[in-house]
Amino acid sequence: MKDVLVLLGSESDREQVDPGLKLLDEKKLSFECHVYSAHRQLDELLGFLRERGHEFRIVIACAGLAAALPGVVAAKVSAPVIGVPLLAGPLSGTDALLAILQLPKGVPVATMGLGKQGILNAVMLAERIVNVGK
Repeated sequence: MKDVLVLLGSESDREQVDPGLKLLDEKKLSFECHVYSAHRQLDELLGFLRERGHEFRIVIACAGLAAALPGVVAAKVSAPVIGVPLLAGPLSGTDALLAILQLPKGVPVATMGLGKQGILNAVMLAERIVNVGK
């Protein structure tokens, strides 16, 4: 079982997420990174989660704008989900932040802050979750 699955809503998000991928390497956490849009590739995303979602201890889901990805993932996996709102669009990520923060009851997602600290804090939280009980 790998420690972390990092999901991006778009390949264009990779630049914002790269510092977190580097930190995962530095912390020696095993991970995979995949790109699935919850809006444009919903069937593919759901198929991936059905087939492989159980292979990861934690999911870090990164998305901008409407930020549907973290909520969709949390609805489909039993692992903890950490949502990272990305800087994008005319509201500079505020819409993504609020979309992740305001998920309905039964769709728990830990929500990080905007900007570089969001992805870095997500990795640090994932590390703490992985190390619980060690």
